Amino acid sequence: MSSSVLTQVLASSVAIADKAGEIVRDIMTKGNLGIVEKTGKDDLQTQADRSAQDCIIASLAKQFPMLTVVGEEGEQDLTGVPAEWIVSVADPEAAKVTCPDMYKDVAMEDLTVWVDPLDGTKEYTQGLLDHVTVLIGIAVGKKSVAGVIHQPYWNYKSTEPNAPIGRTFYGLIGAGVFGFSPISPPVGQRIITTTRSHGTGLVQQALEVLKPSEVLKVGGAGHKVNLLMEGQAHAYVFPSPGCKKWDTCAPEAILHAMGGKLTDMSGRQYEYHSTVEHMNGEGVLATATISDHAWFVENIPQEIKDGVRSSLKKK
Repeated sequence: MSSSVLTQVLASSVAIADKAGEIVRDIMTKGNLGIVEKTGKDDLQTQADRSAQDCIIASLAKQFPMLTVVGEEGEQDLTGVPAEWIVSVADPEAAKVTCPDMYKDVAMEDLTVWVDPLDGTKEYTQGLLDHVTVLIGIAVGKKSVAGVIHQPYWNYKSTEPNAPIGRTFYGLIGAGVFGFSPISPPVGQRIITTTRSHGTGLVQQALEVLKPSEVLKVGGAGHKVNLLMEGQAHAYVFPSPGCKKWDTCAPEAILHAMGGKLTDMSGRQYEYHSTVEHMNGEGVLATATISDHAWFVENIPQEIKDGVRSSLKKK
């Protein structure tokens, strides 16, 4: 087992995310998704969201009773969680990650874990399965420093016999990214990924100003950041207050660990302590490489940045 509290929680989160992905796939296979609207047709919850969160929260509580965990689906009764959903081990490869010196003395009470048990719920219900991720982000104090992204349906379209389905990758600032090799986006282009379901006038205004060579409208914050890591897009531009801390904590940490950057639309870092506002009220701007980030901050007009917060007030 890893010697530091932070890497112990990270290694266990990798194993737990794998199990949550199994549950997500099992529920889809059985076909009864149990869809309910939380705040409307663009804010759905399914049995997979509820069950995956049960798995993650109960497993973290068993392994780390003093750990603070914030989940998208709120407080849930964990007394009836099936024993087979509760993970009591860590991922052996992740347990080998060396904790950077700056985090070696972190205590359990310094950590907050942000959980999105199924990011891209709407896409899950629509069969856009490659948009779906399980996100477990770990903050030390106010800063996102480690994250796990599980893609339950990675490689699901493969025609190879016995092809593996699903993958988990993870990152720790100062240690690197594990589980896949980041790819740089193509030189000489400006490919932007943004929302497919929460579009506002501000999104379109930003795209008109930035003049991308291509726009990828996809679901799920985790999936959008994956596109940056896989070299399919240069930037994720979302001048709207639709994202929450559990959407961005894990992707931000992994992106920063590989040399990218995720902030609000003005270039300010979000904070991830347990008592912070859940809404990312100033939008999301992320780039695959840190050097590109300043260009986007500079070229997005101030009226668009100001409009993000004012659109939140209208809600």
